[in-house]
Amino acid sequence: MKLISIVSPCYNEEGNVGVLTDRVRELFAEMPQYRYEHIIIDNNSTDGTVAELREIAARDKNVKVIVNARNFGHIRSPHHALMEAQGDAVVVLLSDLQDPPELIKDFVREWEAGWPIVVAIKTSSDESGFMYGIRSAYYKAVAHLTDVKVFEHFTGFGLYDRKVMEILRKDFRDPTPYFRGQIAEIGLPAKTIPYNQKRRTRGITKNNWYTLYDMAMLGITNLSKVPLRAVVFLGFVCAVLSLVAGFVYLIAKLLFWNNFELGLAPTMIGLFFLGSVQLVSLGIIGEYVGSIHSIVQNRPLVTEKERINF
Repeated sequence: MKLISIVSPCYNEEGNVGVLTDRVRELFAEMPQYRYEHIIIDNNSTDGTVAELREIAARDKNVKVIVNARNFGHIRSPHHALMEAQGDAVVVLLSDLQDPPELIKDFVREWEAGWPIVVAIKTSSDESGFMYGIRSAYYKAVAHLTDVKVFEHFTGFGLYDRKVMEILRKDFRDPTPYFRGQIAEIGLPAKTIPYNQKRRTRGITKNNWYTLYDMAMLGITNLSKVPLRAVVFLGFVCAVLSLVAGFVYLIAKLLFWNNFELGLAPTMIGLFFLGSVQLVSLGIIGEYVGSIHSIVQNRPLVTEKERINF
């Protein structure tokens, strides 16, 4: 019997983990030809999530729990659990229940048909139209910045064959891994399945503007060098504009020597413009330097405090 690994990261999901494990259990009861393990990694929750997970794991040996020693962030923690999965196929399923576990049936069917990667794509969402529009613009921007085919509105929800997981384990050694970018980088054939993402019904989202920015910049710096080259190009453009402006003022002064004054406003505007260009450029370069710094440190993804049912 083939083993399917379900990996679910969670943080303060006390109200969701019970429903999540019940729905996964019911799903595999309808697929008796498969064995499954449900790995839930808790990122040092501050509510009763861990106690709830201990009770669930005591009743159901298919549920395996990893408890982190501290909060290692929304990028490193899920990836650590993925590396611990031993299934013939691995499914990423978030704990907030916005992605329907029942879609796993479709994943497995396509996997058995020969697709090594099956990804779920949000074609619609119950979240605010404003946020959905921002995400759409971001994915289009990334698509123009890289020659790697990225999946728009792909959250990681999907199924990945064992050989895909082996490539991730052996060939990618990034301590801050961008999983979605890694799947795109691998380039194996992928089947896409559309779905509508539901609105969260229990608990509150752990994402904020900073975490979304962090994920967005990680995606860009991992997949593209275009921003660095754009900084160089912008520097050339600003230099040319400054040179042209300098010649214009010089000619104006020569032609109207007695009544032409440079004035403070153009000087201040020019200084502020060039200063802002420099700050933006340093910020972009800093993002890449920060990525290099993380790789050089070579720290572990997480430190575990406890394991259950492994």
